[in-house]
Amino acid sequence: MLKLKKLVFSNWLLISIVLLGSFLRLYKIEGYMEFLGDQGRDVYIIRDFLKNGNLFFIGPQTSIGNMYLGPWFYYLIAPALLISNFNPIGPAIFIALINIATIILIYFVTQKWFNRSAGLIAAFLFAISPVVIKYSNFIWNPNIMPFFALLFIYFFFEAILKNQYKLFIYASLAFIMVINSHYLGLAILPLPGICWLFLLIKFIKSKSKYLKPFLLNSFFALLIFIISLLPQILFDIKHNGQNINALIHFFTYRETTVNIKPYKAIPELPSIFNQINTDLISSREVIPGIIISSFLIILIIAYFFKKKLQDKPYLILLGWYIFGLGSLALYKQHLYAHYFGFLFPVIFIISGVLINKFKLIGIPLLIFISYLSFINNPFTQKPNYQLQHARNLGEAINEHQNSNDGQYNLSMLASYNDFRAQAPRYFVNQNQLLPMEQYSQAKTLFIIIDDPSKWPNNINSDIWEINVFKEDSTYNVSEVFFSSDNTQIFKLTKQ
Repeated sequence: MLKLKKLVFSNWLLISIVLLGSFLRLYKIEGYMEFLGDQGRDVYIIRDFLKNGNLFFIGPQTSIGNMYLGPWFYYLIAPALLISNFNPIGPAIFIALINIATIILIYFVTQKWFNRSAGLIAAFLFAISPVVIKYSNFIWNPNIMPFFALLFIYFFFEAILKNQYKLFIYASLAFIMVINSHYLGLAILPLPGICWLFLLIKFIKSKSKYLKPFLLNSFFALLIFIISLLPQILFDIKHNGQNINALIHFFTYRETTVNIKPYKAIPELPSIFNQINTDLISSREVIPGIIISSFLIILIIAYFFKKKLQDKPYLILLGWYIFGLGSLALYKQHLYAHYFGFLFPVIFIISGVLINKFKLIGIPLLIFISYLSFINNPFTQKPNYQLQHARNLGEAINEHQNSNDGQYNLSMLASYNDFRAQAPRYFVNQNQLLPMEQYSQAKTLFIIIDDPSKWPNNINSDIWEINVFKEDSTYNVSEVFFSSDNTQIFKLTKQ
């Protein structure tokens, strides 16, 4: 008991940071969590697996390129859905807990590679960042990226720094989850790849005793990674190489996707550096973002020249950051904050290290960043109640759906594109519900008018899901009703 008290007393600041971060992520999570089409789709698929044993060989579809991620994100959050008795709040809490664990991991890595003070600052800034909080309390594959990206970098470079090459195995497992989170996680590979090749050449030339364990553990790490791809390989075999063809197309037809000429990334680096700092550190405040970015770039350069090449952890972080920025600069489309989830940890670790090192500038900067974070915290906005809204829609449809309706389907006209009503679909009776792709076979179609201002033509809107149902058949509006939160729903029935 005395040891526990001593442990708590000596770590009270870290405990306070973790408790603060936990509060900002878990308070009224059911009201603040996002629950739109992607979330409805994911829990629907996972529930089908848990109840009916339908294994999944692919994960979520990417926003561009018609590619699918691996299935391991689904398997990761499946136990949380089961434990919560299929309430989507369970996986949302699990995602929040992973993000809270990231706070601890940032502290652990920073204090180990630098010092305790830098670790506390980095963990604190990550804990209070409004954008980080936004991507921490709902079900979405990119939201696990920061935790596993940091784990990968830590295990890989600990293996190199300590000559403990068994850690490559853990790095491989972490990387599997990185690319099951988002394919932009591939941008984390260039620095480890260059370092691995450099060490290989060095060990071969010097006939080092470390060559054998280095190669052996590298082989096992690669083997584990290849095994993790088997579900996707099986999926591609069954579907004529759909995923691999989409991936090839993405990188070979680059008019609107990526540049492969590195020099074209250079002019974009300052704006992306500023965008990342503005999003994550200045809470999306534009002018403060420019000010903070200016100070950070000065301090990054000052630290580099002060330490020269002696501080290996700093060089690792700097390399991670620079290669990450370069990869993002090659991407031609708009960059959303979740795209650079693989950089979240390094941004806060470097900030913590610099603030701690250059206290004269760092302390005012820390106060300024903290102020921006607290005045823009999520609780300045009202809860969205998206989960309850989806449940209300599902319950309203259940009340007006009966066995005489035959096979039925759903469509939704909202401010966002969830035409197949994937969020409320999770809460409707499943007995006669058709799959999301099948609309022509439906005898009944429920059309949810979630945003009348965007869809003034309501049931006559030019939407594939509605048009296919109406095609080559007569129908009538058999009922118009409202959910408990006053959303209008049309019930169309074929004659």
